[in-house]
Amino acid sequence: MSVLDYKVSGYIGIVTLNRPEAKNAINPELGVKLADLWESIRNDDSIRVVVLTGAGDVFCAGADLGQLIPLMSGGRKAENEWDERILADSDILERTLLRSFDVEKPVIAAINGHGIAGGMEILQGTDIRVSSPVAKFGVQEVKWAIFPAGGSSVRLPRQMPYCKAMELLLTGDLITADQALQLGFVNYVEKDFFEKSMEIAQKIASNGPVAVKAIRRSARACLGVPELEALKIETEISRPVFATEDAKEGPRAFMEKRQPVYLGK
Repeated sequence: MSVLDYKVSGYIGIVTLNRPEAKNAINPELGVKLADLWESIRNDDSIRVVVLTGAGDVFCAGADLGQLIPLMSGGRKAENEWDERILADSDILERTLLRSFDVEKPVIAAINGHGIAGGMEILQGTDIRVSSPVAKFGVQEVKWAIFPAGGSSVRLPRQMPYCKAMELLLTGDLITADQALQLGFVNYVEKDFFEKSMEIAQKIASNGPVAVKAIRRSARACLGVPELEALKIETEISRPVFATEDAKEGPRAFMEKRQPVYLGK
């Protein structure tokens, strides 16, 4: 059974972490395969939006403490091709966790259960999040004298109020899905979390793909940038969109009272 499942529905790529017996913890094989898949999706123009979820009742419990962490700390030697890839490429886990790698497509998290440690760090790299009511979230590395180096010390204070982010980072406490909603860390808490995620994905996929990609790029590029500088970045990113065929098709379809047919160019 594959540790990572991928299927395509229309313009939507559906990525499923598939180690339910290990709470979808990231071992070397899953880490490498997910990193490679993110690259493949970025280069696939037929995919306009991604839905990321997990098999079973836990989204992701973080790094596999029995396989991945001992390998990285020198506690065990490489035993297979996945171990060797991890040791040979220090950037693989950067891509796995969407830390310093941008898939350049909107990523919606359909959170089937707890997202803890590296599991919460993957979520911080997504754009829209729909959670199951039973999910809990936290970065508990500090409890084990480990640094949450998947981006949490940078991203978490930007994605929820600073003081609450610091509480989570420094205590290792967990929050519930409803608390995450109140803090703005997730968009929705829904029993039918996957269906809601697909509903949002369909809306995004039906919009102009060049515009979607550019808007997302601009929003991310302008985070934390002074306003005047950010407006210059927005102008630079937005200007080419108006010269596309899709930008002609959208207004034309509106005037003709029909659904637009976007080609992504």
